Amino acid sequence: MYISKLALDHYRSWEHCIIDCAPGITIFYGNNGVGKTNIVEAMEFLSTGMSHRTHTAKPLIQAGQVSAHIRANVLFSKNSEESTQYALTLSSRGGHRARINGGKSQYLRDIVGDIPSVTFAPEDQKLISAEPSIRRHFLDAAAVFLVSGYYEKVQQYNHIAKQRAALLKNVAQLRATMNAGGAGVDFTHIFTSLEIWTDQLVNLGIDITQARQQTVDILSPVFTRIYAQLAGKQHTAQLQYIPSYDELNQFSDKKAAYDAIIAHYQRLFEGEVAQARNLIGPHRDDIAFMLNSMDAKDYASNGEMWSLALALKMALCEVLTEKTASSPLLVLDDVFAQLDNERRAHIMAFASHLPQVFITVAAKNDVPEEFFEKSSFVHFIDVEKLRANSMSMSNVPSLEDFMKQSEGDRAHA
Repeated sequence: MYISKLALDHYRSWEHCIIDCAPGITIFYGNNGVGKTNIVEAMEFLSTGMSHRTHTAKPLIQAGQVSAHIRANVLFSKNSEESTQYALTLSSRGGHRARINGGKSQYLRDIVGDIPSVTFAPEDQKLISAEPSIRRHFLDAAAVFLVSGYYEKVQQYNHIAKQRAALLKNVAQLRATMNAGGAGVDFTHIFTSLEIWTDQLVNLGIDITQARQQTVDILSPVFTRIYAQLAGKQHTAQLQYIPSYDELNQFSDKKAAYDAIIAHYQRLFEGEVAQARNLIGPHRDDIAFMLNSMDAKDYASNGEMWSLALALKMALCEVLTEKTASSPLLVLDDVFAQLDNERRAHIMAFASHLPQVFITVAAKNDVPEEFFEKSSFVHFIDVEKLRANSMSMSNVPSLEDFMKQSEGDRAHA
């Protein structure tokens, strides 16, 4: 599988951008701030519905615009002569829409996971040492590909969690009004609504927790094997999922677990009202990286943390290749400057076997020359020139024109 053409309109710093791609290695180079990472981030968002740089889509839309567009021609087989065309519209008001081959409008959730990808970024080292939200982001991005319907459930859960938190805040405000001598308030309607939202939150939360556990179970043995290859067999590493709903580890029966979680919310109710937030749920999950039976977050060196992060991303690549029967797109976003020679060599050997790799660097020579010898195709793109060309574009192609496969695209196949 590979992308043969990518176009961006009003995406972050890009007013317009059209790029012809091919199998092999494509290297985007240029000074910081010219938009290299924005290009590969757009590929990531089209693939996963998420970005490793932000938790909302609003920053992805160019300032002053109400929408942004990502369009891509994708060939799922190297021998295929026809591409599948994806067109995604991001709206500042939400409700992002997508089309496949110019067909009917669909939701973003309907295309998420179609184009598997894995991104390596400088932030990856923080997977082990930083706050749990970074590890949850990785887990969500992986589960999108590995568990059917996962993305939609996470979106629904986040919406319900916001509604429930708003109700908790409302309870706190009404109590404060009463305590200040205000009129009495009938809380019956609020508590009924809160009970309904809590029921939905728990049911979705259980599904998400089980999907995340399934994802970790799939990745963990591959991660353990790859880390041993990177660091030596004398070192052992495992992934350990730490769900907020620990009741699922205590009860094998889903109904019993549900009842226990509801009881947990009831015990936490006063604390939740005081803080106006949901104190338990998948939004508080975590993953532990165990290195030699100890939590790597507490004692691993910087080099060991990099090796753990690399092993995790490599494991996801391998699992996706087995699951989809097609290797995922690989994005290396400014990582060569962060790695020592040994870890560079591991990345190079790994990436050389994948059909399409996108790399962002500040300068051409930031990528080791040995990397090029292992690939049948290496294409350099000067992003500053690309930006200059895009600024001079007088006629932006229509969706229909973009979707027409060029002879050049077929030649790449």
